[in-house]
Amino acid sequence: MTRKSRFMKPLTSDIHFYTAQLDRSPVVVFIAGELVGSGKIEGITENSVRIGGERYLRENCTFKYVG
Repeated sequence: MTRKSRFMKPLTSDIHFYTAQLDRSPVVVFIAGELVGSGKIEGITENSVRIGGERYLRENCTFKYVG
């Protein structure tokens, strides 16, 4: 999958999150359709993702590739 084809596609599985982290791909975070964060993934747990020093709960957020 090329970077272009990933634009604004949601990260829906563990492999998406870990690939985005390894590739240092920028992602955006939404809660209920509202943009609440953006940046590169710094850490991943079963329940949350850390971006820009903030933790976002995976069950409450939508994460999308920026580029």
